[in-house]
Amino acid sequence: MTDLLYSEEEEALRAALRDLLADHCDAAGVITRVETDTPHDRALWKALADGMGLAGLLVPESQGGQGATHREVAVVLEELGRAVAPVPYLTSAVVATEALLACESEEAAGLLTALASGRTIGALAIALNVAPRAAHKAVRHEDGALHGELTGIADAAAADVLLVPADDGALYAVDADAVTVTTQVSLDLTRPVATVTFDGAPARRLGDAEPAVRRALRAGAGLLASEQLGVADWCLTETVRYLKERKQFNRPVGGFQALKHRLAQLWLEVVNTRAAARNAADALATESTDADVAVAVAQAYAAPVAVHTAEEALQLHAGIGMTWEHPVHLYLKRAKADSIAYGTAGRHREALAELVDLQAP
Repeated sequence: MTDLLYSEEEEALRAALRDLLADHCDAAGVITRVETDTPHDRALWKALADGMGLAGLLVPESQGGQGATHREVAVVLEELGRAVAPVPYLTSAVVATEALLACESEEAAGLLTALASGRTIGALAIALNVAPRAAHKAVRHEDGALHGELTGIADAAAADVLLVPADDGALYAVDADAVTVTTQVSLDLTRPVATVTFDGAPARRLGDAEPAVRRALRAGAGLLASEQLGVADWCLTETVRYLKERKQFNRPVGGFQALKHRLAQLWLEVVNTRAAARNAADALATESTDADVAVAVAQAYAAPVAVHTAEEALQLHAGIGMTWEHPVHLYLKRAKADSIAYGTAGRHREALAELVDLQAP
């Protein structure tokens, strides 16, 4: 039977990471940072990569990584979601890394080691809203160089290297200084998206694009549920704390029956999200034949729960929740942006119906 409970090692990892984030990623600092032109926190990324070795969790030890599994990565993403940390962990340490793991070339192996160190940041050049197994845009490959434009590329501004699908069916590595990255208007400023223009950019072949992209997007969607769990868990925890402290008519606001019912509903949704997210992470870690189903279930459930919990947090914090100074808006924007990342909940429900051969009514 699958054990979805957290192991002692996973809880130790969570405790260490939560301590680090408490010291290096407070809400006021995140708000200040996203108001600048450099939303990514390089110092925090260095602490995560060099200090804790988290950038290489999915990379085998023989290639410079930690040889951990998706379960440990899921714990990391839960904590990064709780802090809305402005670091390219999901895009580089998960999606780009998974794409490289599907390639067998020496170029891919070298790049994988570089990403595992955290000193090189990678990004898969596919729009953030593309779901696993969905069609995606590719650029033109000609005489060893790439030509074209791709939009909606998450964390492209922070990337040192881009993994780019081309029209010849291959995946290529392109150095970031060989392309033009134009920042797009992003709802979630902690995970900005950009347009990348390739004008004869030199490209190095990594392998076949189709299996690499499919593996990367599936892992991205499955583990995104853990980040959404972290967002929802923070919103519920902070809302409960606030409603215990805030008083009206000389009693805590949280004591009113109507609010108790709303909080109880949120608790149920968060608990169910935890089960779905843990199941997806475990299925990916064990390479289960049900991994596609587990990922579709997790994304179909987690996305609306994260948005609902953040919306409720905003409302239940009343006036203070509507201010820029309070961090709840960061969580609402992250939840909204995540709800279309790697496919919408509706797209994943359709995929689930196909996977279990469920006919539409």
